[in-house]
Amino acid sequence: MAKEHPIGIFDSGVGGTSIWSEIRALLPNEHYIYLADSKNAPYGEKSKDEIIALCHKNTRYLIEQFNCKIIVVACNTATTNAIAELRATYSVPFIGIEPAIKPAALNSQTNKIGILATKGTLNSALFYNHAKNYDKTQIIEQVGHGLVELIEAGQLESKELYNLVKKYVEPMVEKDIDRLVLGCSHYPYLIKIIQSILPPHIQIIDSGLAVAKQTKRILEQFELINTNKETGGNTLFYTNTSKDVLRSLVGSEYTIEERDF
Repeated sequence: MAKEHPIGIFDSGVGGTSIWSEIRALLPNEHYIYLADSKNAPYGEKSKDEIIALCHKNTRYLIEQFNCKIIVVACNTATTNAIAELRATYSVPFIGIEPAIKPAALNSQTNKIGILATKGTLNSALFYNHAKNYDKTQIIEQVGHGLVELIEAGQLESKELYNLVKKYVEPMVEKDIDRLVLGCSHYPYLIKIIQSILPPHIQIIDSGLAVAKQTKRILEQFELINTNKETGGNTLFYTNTSKDVLRSLVGSEYTIEERDF
């Protein structure tokens, strides 16, 4: 696998751009291919078999069309339901993303943490097996029904989105959490809203930087870091719906194409 080959990233839409921005900040010389599978969003409301099939579809596309050297599954639901099968099927390394329970649990003073995530993530065996390692911490789970759909629709400034976030977050605050884990790559785009609702002592935790650091570690381990500054540093975005919301999040300087994948 050539060092100059791109890093592939996929998500059930635009949310994984929050992960891409962290990885790109840490690895600016790499070339990136991003698949926004918005046509099938949200993954969190689908069955495990459907999620696995979508992950295979995206992975094959990234490998066959772009010869990606590593694939980042920038979706909690996809990771928790499908990454074991992806790793068993394909030879490229995979980086997953899952809710950051560990740092939240280890640093909580109240021993109560909140997890805002999709149904697909919270119902997964991987999430359950990870969460049970922290049995001294009370984990208050909340499914974010409707949040991904509103973000995908470009409704970040809407009253409907604010009211929905408030509805989900306030009961966790009342249960004395002091850490709120964002268990979906779309949810970092809600941080400003969440901060306006949370008391200042509650810390918001997401996985973006940790995923970026792990991506760098694996690239180094496989000696796949791109050292040629002339061939990297670019990102191509592909979406199977409208480009508008993706454009609003990543800016006008990047190429975004609509493709049916």
